[in-house]
Amino acid sequence: MIGYEIPVVSGIIRSRRRATMSMGCETYTEIEHKLQHGIDHPIAPEYVKTAHNKEVVEIDDNVDLYKLPIPMCSIYDGGPMITAGVVIAKDSEFGINSGMYRFMLKEKNLTGIDIVTPNNMRLFAERAYAAGRACPISISIGTHPFEVMGSGFRAPLGVDEIAIAGGIRGAPVELAMCETIEMPAIADAEIVLEAEILPTGWTQPEGRFGEFTRLMGGLHWNPLVKIKAVTMRRDAIYYALHMPWENTWLAAPTRYTVIRRALKNAGVQVKDINVTLGGCGFWHAIISIKKQAGEGKNALLAALTAMDLKHVVIVDDDIDVFDPTEVEWAIATRVQGDKDIIIVPGARAKPLDPSLPVTPPGMVPTGAKVGIDATISEGVPHERYERIAYAYADHAKIEDYQQIADHFGDYGFQLVARALGKLHTEEKLWQDARGRACVRGSRFSAKPPAKPE
Repeated sequence: MIGYEIPVVSGIIRSRRRATMSMGCETYTEIEHKLQHGIDHPIAPEYVKTAHNKEVVEIDDNVDLYKLPIPMCSIYDGGPMITAGVVIAKDSEFGINSGMYRFMLKEKNLTGIDIVTPNNMRLFAERAYAAGRACPISISIGTHPFEVMGSGFRAPLGVDEIAIAGGIRGAPVELAMCETIEMPAIADAEIVLEAEILPTGWTQPEGRFGEFTRLMGGLHWNPLVKIKAVTMRRDAIYYALHMPWENTWLAAPTRYTVIRRALKNAGVQVKDINVTLGGCGFWHAIISIKKQAGEGKNALLAALTAMDLKHVVIVDDDIDVFDPTEVEWAIATRVQGDKDIIIVPGARAKPLDPSLPVTPPGMVPTGAKVGIDATISEGVPHERYERIAYAYADHAKIEDYQQIADHFGDYGFQLVARALGKLHTEEKLWQDARGRACVRGSRFSAKPPAKPE
C-alpha cells in the first residue's frame, strides 16, 4: 500500500487449488480428512520463550495502528478492518478458545470486535462484561492456514482449537506469551496485537463490511477493544483476508466435517457432500446417501443441526452432488412438496442473513431451516427411475457394426418400421420386462400383465 513501509499480501488462498496447496493436500476433498484427523488426534501447543514477532515491540503510548497497512476491502466499508487475525482468549472455567474475528479500526489504539454471532468468544466476553472486567485476547496476524482452519472450526466449549490446528499440522503449534497480558500468541505470526475487550458491552456501532455473503453487511453493535501492544517481525508482512473467497474456501471443509459427524451419529451412510459456493460456503449443503427406508428425512433433520446450515437437499447415491443439473433433476422427478419438504421455524440463524427481519441489538436472530428430501420415495417402483441408456454407447465402434449397416443401409427406416409392424400383426413380436423387442415365447419375453377384472 502506498505510504506504508510494511507490505500487504491478500488473496493467497482465494481458489480451490490454492486452498488445497496451502493445506498440503493433493485434492480439495483431502482437506476435510485432514481437519477430521486434527479433531480426532489433537496435539497440544508447545510454549516457547521467544518468537520472531518480538523483534519489534511497541507498548502503550507507542501503539499506533495507523502505521499498519490495514486496508478497506470494499468501497462501502465503514473503515479499515483487521480480517485475518487468529484470536486467542481464555476463560477461568472453560479454558482456551481461538477463532477468527473482525476488528474495525477506530483510533490509533482502539478497535471494535465483531462478535454479534453467538459463539464461544462472545460467551467469554459476556462473562467478563458481567464480572465488570476486561477480557484479554491476543490477535495473531499472518499465520499458516493450518491455524486459520483450526481456529475457524467451531469446536465444543472447552475444546482448544489450537490443539486441533496442531493435529492438522502433525506437530505442536508453538505459542509465546505476550508482553502486557497473560495470554499466549502464535509464535510464528508476522504481527501480534495484545489487547483487551473492554467491559463496555455491545454499545458501539461497527460496520458496514463486505461479507462472505457477497453483500454489504449492516451496522452492528459491538464492544470496544483496546490494543496494549503491537509486536512484529522486523521484516513483517501484513496479511489481509480477501473476502469472500479466502473465507469461503477454508470455511467450507469445516462444514463438511460437522455434517458428516451429524449424519454418522444419525446412522446414515453418506456418499458425498457439497457445501456449495452459491450458498456462500455456509448455508447450503447437498448430500447424497446410501439410503435405507425412511433415512431421507432422518438425514435432513440431522444435517440441519450442523452449524448455520439453512437449506439442505438429500439425494440418492446415483446423483452427482457436484452437478447442479443432476440435483435439480432429482428435485424435479423425486419430490412431492407436501411430504418431501420440511420447514423448521424459529431456529437459530446467522445475523448476516439479509433475508431476516431486523433484530434488536443484543437479541439472537431466529429464522427458518428448509430440508428437501429428493430421494426416491418408499413405495415408488425403482424402475420408474431407470435412466435412458443407449446400446453399447460407452464402447461401440462403427466398424464393429459395418456388416449390419451395409445390410440395412439400402432400406429406409419406414420399411424397417413396417417390417416390425408385420411381425407384431403375426404375433411374433413381443417385449421383455424392460421393454426391449424380442421374439414372442422366447426366454426373453415378458409375462403378459394380468387382464383387468
